[in-house]
Amino acid sequence: MATWDDVPHLTTQQKEDLWDGIPPYQRDARSKGVPQLGSGAIYPVAESSITVDPFEIPVHWPRAFGMDTGWNKTAGIWGAWDRESDTIYLYSEYYAGKVEPPIHADGFKARGSWIPGAADAAATNQDDGVKVLDIYVGLGLDIVLPNKAVEAGIYCVWQRLSTGRLKVFKTLPNWLGEFRLYRRDEKGKVVKERDHLMDAMRYLVMTGMARGITPVAADEEYEDSDNYVTGRNRTTGY
Repeated sequence: MATWDDVPHLTTQQKEDLWDGIPPYQRDARSKGVPQLGSGAIYPVAESSITVDPFEIPVHWPRAFGMDTGWNKTAGIWGAWDRESDTIYLYSEYYAGKVEPPIHADGFKARGSWIPGAADAAATNQDDGVKVLDIYVGLGLDIVLPNKAVEAGIYCVWQRLSTGRLKVFKTLPNWLGEFRLYRRDEKGKVVKERDHLMDAMRYLVMTGMARGITPVAADEEYEDSDNYVTGRNRTTGY
């Protein structure tokens, strides 16, 4: 993780010349020591161009999540959509494994039980034959199955990243870790290793965000239900 500032023999002019000659998606790796794959990277975008400092999300921005389920790892990513600029901000993540669905469900609901999502939950539980989707719906998650077209999803995410319409809070270490290693092999196939949040992001972009809802709209729906409880914060949704 050494940066150019740790190399005393490089002059300012030399750094500027080197910077101009480096492809944008390699600049963080070369200048800051941030791990980044070169030609094999699926999203060859400079990390510095897509990460932002956390901020309070406006109440009129719809929110949704994408979820990738599994025993070894269940992951979720939450997005808020600035419709005026058509920009999605990834602002929260969930990353845990080898625990039962009720534990995962509690982790998702803790970020706002009113937030809908899209989840890769089409599998069937081998113990009792119950569909994973039905398990999580029964546990209180508002989820549907996503569009799982891999290449189409990657293209949609890439379009947003490359045009500045998908940003990521700097406080998502697991997402950043996966992003830096998300790659294709020598045959052009996606390497299926540590890609749970990358998949969850595709589900969010392809399906989840279209289901997005604002905390104000969620409150209005909830007030009309038989389970209304006062005191929820309209900014956080909790």
